[in-house]
Amino acid sequence: MWAIVIASFVVKMLLVEANESKCGEVPMTQWAGQACLRQTPLPLPVGLVVIQHTVYGACASDEECAAVANAIRNYHMKQGYDDIGQSFLVGGNGEVYEGAGWRRVGAHTRGLNNRSVALSFMGDFRETLPTPQALQAAKDFLACASENKLLTEDYRLVGHRQVSQTESPGAALQKEITTWPHWLEMANIVSLFNY
Repeated sequence: MWAIVIASFVVKMLLVEANESKCGEVPMTQWAGQACLRQTPLPLPVGLVVIQHTVYGACASDEECAAVANAIRNYHMKQGYDDIGQSFLVGGNGEVYEGAGWRRVGAHTRGLNNRSVALSFMGDFRETLPTPQALQAAKDFLACASENKLLTEDYRLVGHRQVSQTESPGAALQKEITTWPHWLEMANIVSLFNY
């Protein structure tokens, strides 16, 4: 009897996690087989999006991208993180993969984790751009998140290099995101630490 009750509870929890996908992101329960282990709640709506790249793990198919997401998650956990650091990953297949997600504080941008989400493109974008499918998926995802009040209406978007000592998201991707709505120029970055 208890086994049936417990199994029913687990199935309900997995369905709740899967149904919390607000903007078509692939839930972690689907690509990793379990929910995120991070516990600290992220206050919503979020006012800052940090665009990153993983350097490792360009992928083109659903199977490849799920494998890369799992490899990143495993690497982070071996490094002592509670779970994957990024909030979301974007694959070359045009899918967005849930990491820490909307409900939990990630570990992606020192000093800004508790007030931002990281959208990290899988691959190295120092010299080339992500696939057109990945770029469109990210734009659609951000528009949906804003419409669903997960992001503030006037949210700001920055490249990781604007707030950390890093090359991320790569020169090519950094140049691309300067043309996106909500992009914030370097001169105004100081205000991010005070909002």
